[in-house]
Amino acid sequence: MATLLTEIKPLLTPDHLIISIAAGINLETLAQGTGSTRLIRVMPNTPALVMASATAFACGTGVKPGDKDLAAQLFGAIGKAFHVPESQLDAVTGLSGSGPAFVYLVIEALSDGGVKAGLPRDLATSLAAQTVLGAAKMVLETGLHTGQLKDMVASPGGTTIAGIHALENKGVRGAFIDAVVAASLRSKELGKS
Repeated sequence: MATLLTEIKPLLTPDHLIISIAAGINLETLAQGTGSTRLIRVMPNTPALVMASATAFACGTGVKPGDKDLAAQLFGAIGKAFHVPESQLDAVTGLSGSGPAFVYLVIEALSDGGVKAGLPRDLATSLAAQTVLGAAKMVLETGLHTGQLKDMVASPGGTTIAGIHALENKGVRGAFIDAVVAASLRSKELGKS
């Protein structure tokens, strides 16, 4: 990144708005490397490829009126865009930047479970992916707490609570928390290198 910033610095003017999607490279580093404070640091995710990104962005101190709105419009065109303080971008990287890979593991594991229970692979994968999509829509569209939504599915003595018990015994919730924290810490490390 330092080499790139050195190369582009002579070409930049105060009219240029610099938007960076480089993970872990903070606004201060970008400002030092470019000589500009008209900067926006962005963390999109790969679902942008299907217009479903969860993108967060932070603005530098020198952004002009309208720059924040421009970023919201640009990244809102490929999903949802959230303006956040820069201090939260490493956590965003750990959660929504890395999160799609974590969800792919969930879908793959659910599909494997379906195959183990007797379903053909293509059906199991389709059911798993649609289940994750539907559950996500329930969270976003109902506004209900995820625990409340979970309780709506888990009837007393039923199949769902048996499965939840198995997941809790394996520490799945803690593993996801650890994954997000590990990815967030790695983003911070990238900014120091």
